[in-house]
Amino acid sequence: MRPASSVIYLDWNATTPPHPEVLAAMQAAAEAAWANPASVHGPGRRARAFIEQAREAVARLTGFDARDVTLTSGGTEANNLALLHAFGDEAGAAGAAGAGAAGGPAAGRLHGALVVSRIEHPSVARAAEGLAGRGVHVAWVDPEPSGRVAPEAIAAAIDRAAAVAPVRLVSLQAVNHETGVVQPVAEAAAIVHARGARLHVDAVQAVGRLPAEAWAGADLVSVAAHKIRGPKGIGALAVQPGIRLRPVLLGGAQERGLRPGTQDPVAAAGFAVAARRALGAPARYAALAPLRDRLEAELTQVGRAAGASPVRNGEGARAPHVTNLSWPGWRGDELCAALDLEGVAVSSGAACSAGTAEPSPVLTAMLGPERAASAVRFSIGEDTTEADLVEAAFRVARVLSRLRSLPAGS
Repeated sequence: MRPASSVIYLDWNATTPPHPEVLAAMQAAAEAAWANPASVHGPGRRARAFIEQAREAVARLTGFDARDVTLTSGGTEANNLALLHAFGDEAGAAGAAGAGAAGGPAAGRLHGALVVSRIEHPSVARAAEGLAGRGVHVAWVDPEPSGRVAPEAIAAAIDRAAAVAPVRLVSLQAVNHETGVVQPVAEAAAIVHARGARLHVDAVQAVGRLPAEAWAGADLVSVAAHKIRGPKGIGALAVQPGIRLRPVLLGGAQERGLRPGTQDPVAAAGFAVAARRALGAPARYAALAPLRDRLEAELTQVGRAAGASPVRNGEGARAPHVTNLSWPGWRGDELCAALDLEGVAVSSGAACSAGTAEPSPVLTAMLGPERAASAVRFSIGEDTTEADLVEAAFRVARVLSRLRSLPAGS
């Protein structure tokens, strides 16, 4: 049995530990690529090479062309860039014929319609709300209780929205960040394209975990390095040829004017290695499904012994490394805090929403606020062992026993 002081990390959906090869590549780049990648002299060109290697690795990973990959600060910026591109004010539309920074960031009232599911990551949901505040008609699609967004519901939402404004974009994640439920992207793509719109897929939780079929048919795909054992602070948006993006920021000409600011070749070096490794990662993740199932069985037994068996949130096709469980009679955030004291790192929702008092909007949309308030997400990864999961279940049992023995209201 592990000592209680050792941490069992079961929060791979929040972030992944950088792979040793990634860290080594970043160390080497820090020594060799200190120059500004935008400079045309030799040191600048050496630094620039790391940027382009990352772009090419992401292109290969996502199935897009390197010329159509924009490096960003992460998945959030990629998602915002993807949503913004489809909507322009009249002044911005007039200048949209230029390449790269077409029209600049929209500043006035926008036009058109956006269709987005209610279980998207906050970087998509909040961006959609922001667009709605500037004139975009946003049609929200409710999930099924299983956590799946039905293609027919997407079709109905597009048709309803089209009666108000032309539907320019549909945004649907490939894998839900809380439940691991795999979304029907290919089916959605056929529906979206038949109606003359584009499909953006947030593939942050799918890339490097599932085969490329998970985002097949997408026109725009968002990726984050830190979900595939790369560094934080870098991601990418890959788009189909001919799609013109609108920058979120104004400044220099980096990333064809779409992401101005001095690029970081050190982060790019790590991203390149992580993206190359991720090509073979889906097979490694598929092998985790029996471990995930073992964890679910252990936790169900623990919960039953404590008087409240957990209930799984998310059914059907799921990513092989995630389980989300609601614990009747307990609050998910309190369980997470108690487990942290026991050396088990888990979460009760998206990491970027940590600290909020509201239950998960994803689970609320699926199953209601009560199930959402008692939910805990467990996500495993390449380094997780069966011994980790057995020990984690033991510590969960200890936490439930301690919390059950506390006086009411304490």
